[in-house]
Amino acid sequence: MSASTIIFYIVSALVLVFGAMSVFTRKIFRAAIYLLFSLIGIAGIYILMNMDFIAALQVLIYVGGIIVLIIFSIFLTHQAGDKLPKPLFKRIVAGASMAAFGLIVVLGVFYKTAFKVTTEAGIDHSARSIGRQMLDYHHHGYVYPFEIVSFLLLAALVGCIVIAVKIQKK
Repeated sequence: MSASTIIFYIVSALVLVFGAMSVFTRKIFRAAIYLLFSLIGIAGIYILMNMDFIAALQVLIYVGGIIVLIIFSIFLTHQAGDKLPKPLFKRIVAGASMAAFGLIVVLGVFYKTAFKVTTEAGIDHSARSIGRQMLDYHHHGYVYPFEIVSFLLLAALVGCIVIAVKIQKK
């Protein structure tokens, strides 16, 4: 096994551990911090795959933007030290069964799909080509999905502000 493979397994294990800790902790602020570490680990995986631009976007958008937004909303609602309520057993069973169903569907699609093997010879990983492909309006452009995600993030920000104002009035 090469060193990059060992590093990949270590970083992947850390991403999974911090992701699980983010889901299963009962403290809201700790969940946000664990999610932060998980997202930084995902950026590390992108770096191992020689996708430096995507890793930089991961750190800038998710770590620098989304996590900061989550932490601000936690502090605005004055719930930094609060514990999350203990989930009901019915909800735990429902969540576990839905996760198992999702895993079965993903594995079923994975094993039934014949993936094409390609070489990296014709792929341009420069920031200029990625920018042109993302901002293309026609064939494989991502302008419209990008705008939809921007609108959803704006709606989430407005929702956080509305919730924070309602909690402060009580």
